[in-house]
Amino acid sequence: MTLYERNTFFKIGIIFCALCTVLLVLASFFTIPSYRNIDENSLRPDGVFQSLTGLIINNDYYAVHSSLILSVLFSLVGMILIFYFFERTSAPEILYIAFFSISLSFEVIRLILPLQFSFYFPSIYVRIAYKILLFARYFGIFSLFAASICAAGLDVQKTRNVIFAIFIAVLLMVFGVPIDVLNWNTSLNMVTGFSSTFRMIEIAVFLFTMISFCIAAKTRDSKEYIFVAVGMMLALFGRNILINTDNWISPFFGIFLLSFGTFFLCSKLHRIHLWL
Repeated sequence: MTLYERNTFFKIGIIFCALCTVLLVLASFFTIPSYRNIDENSLRPDGVFQSLTGLIINNDYYAVHSSLILSVLFSLVGMILIFYFFERTSAPEILYIAFFSISLSFEVIRLILPLQFSFYFPSIYVRIAYKILLFARYFGIFSLFAASICAAGLDVQKTRNVIFAIFIAVLLMVFGVPIDVLNWNTSLNMVTGFSSTFRMIEIAVFLFTMISFCIAAKTRDSKEYIFVAVGMMLALFGRNILINTDNWISPFFGIFLLSFGTFFLCSKLHRIHLWL
């Protein structure tokens, strides 16, 4: 992929993120009033941080809505900054970081649950929408793994093949996932099947991503890639907190880790490729 093609994709990504922001604003007029009518839900989200904060703070759907706003705004601002700082910098990894950033815009899909209370559309639409959300989430995670193996020495001329492989792999994963459209937790995430299996996949991808960046640090004789790995770890932790939050502590802690981690890894990548 040429620099011109990559920058064109960045521009398209910015437009898409902006449209998701507008969609979020429009949907908020219908969803925010509906939170008062949602039945009390005792099913809390998974995760160590969420479980600990859930012991001392009750869930609040307005806090969940704030996490959606932060996710979509992060995606838009992140794409703008990526385009601004990497427009003239040939960094193969940044394309996959952009995919990760764009994937956060799809979190607006979670609003389909409160919207269903207002418009009563068929559950098949809810199921399809949530499968799209799952696809975006795992495409973003696998994109970070692709960035790591790209740093470790993957031929940059095979970018289209890598993107196609990620697309097919994630599509096959998500296609057969059973989704219970009648049950969801307090973070507006639906109950899905094979949750333990997907959790193991996330952990495996996370570990292989960290290992690949460490390999890149050794093979390219650049300790900066170690810092990239640290930034990636913080970003993933922040993302996990942000998309599973259901109280007023988690959104701000999650967006801090996500933003700082992404900024940290992007700044290190920019520094690496400025010297190449």
